[in-house]
Amino acid sequence: METEALKTSDFYFDLPKELIAQDPLADRSASRLLVLDKNTGGIRHDSFKNIVEYLSPGDCLVLNNTRVLPARLHGVRADTGARVEVLLLRRREQDIWETLVKPGKKLRPGARLSFGDGLLTGQVLDVVEEGNRLIRFSWEGIFEEVLDRLGEMPLPPYITHKLEDKERYQTVYARYDGSAAAPTAGLHFTQELLREIEEKGVRIAYVTLHVGLGTFRPVKAERITDHHMHSETYQITAEAAEQINEAKRSGHRVICVGTTSCRTLESAADENGMLRECCGDTDIFIYPGYRFKALDALITNFHLPESTLVMLVSALAGRENVLRAYQEAVEERYRFFSFGDVMLVQ
Repeated sequence: METEALKTSDFYFDLPKELIAQDPLADRSASRLLVLDKNTGGIRHDSFKNIVEYLSPGDCLVLNNTRVLPARLHGVRADTGARVEVLLLRRREQDIWETLVKPGKKLRPGARLSFGDGLLTGQVLDVVEEGNRLIRFSWEGIFEEVLDRLGEMPLPPYITHKLEDKERYQTVYARYDGSAAAPTAGLHFTQELLREIEEKGVRIAYVTLHVGLGTFRPVKAERITDHHMHSETYQITAEAAEQINEAKRSGHRVICVGTTSCRTLESAADENGMLRECCGDTDIFIYPGYRFKALDALITNFHLPESTLVMLVSALAGRENVLRAYQEAVEERYRFFSFGDVMLVQ
């Protein structure tokens, strides 16, 4: 099927709601693993604890070390006391954030907000794209500490259970604050598993892409080529670039953990798949017909029907192969989405 002819409905599959994982497993690495051969469509079932068996010495595993902010704030309007909810999306300046607010229509420029009995205050400055608000915040002390005290983790809308431990929506290697959502493929890794991978001779490269809530935004366009991707900020260090380049030069694989790591590399790589130290914004949209430059294999969770994430995986392994694998995952009762099981496409 020609790329231009692909419709959003071509990426639909039937997903029973009970397969949406509502809670993380006690052991991060206890998830099930579905291994999909991108060339043959062959499927194998395993445990994520055995992921090291699918990696070879000299391979480079690429991880996104962004850290999720407890970015959902509950507060009140200073003038009326009416309740408001503010979700931090993107830092524009030191004290100014682009936010998503509820209720939106009544929060006009000039409105003043209070959180935690005044521990944090804000003023709406402007209404920007898609109705988001720019808010200037004021606080005493360290903003991240105030946020950690007042904020909640911005779990995806399909997770209705309350998260008891905030760290379970962080990867064990999360380092740089800035995401409104977790790079969920990385949630399966433990420090022990990472050590085992390194001991096998696999390089581990860390890149940073701050995940935006646009990752959950449904595709409303009938033709996928009419969909506009949200923009996210990324950074690749000189060390990470060299680790990835060395794997490419020596004929080994580059294996991205998560679609965010994939989008980072594919945004920054040259035509030969080589990288350099850089930072920037990306709104890259990867769907069938795309030619991968840097990535050879992908570790990823099971995603929403008709989502840009399913389209990205389909670009790597073929739409028919991916939908067949998802159908088998449903039949085998795999757990889906952020706290669910995992797929290796190689």
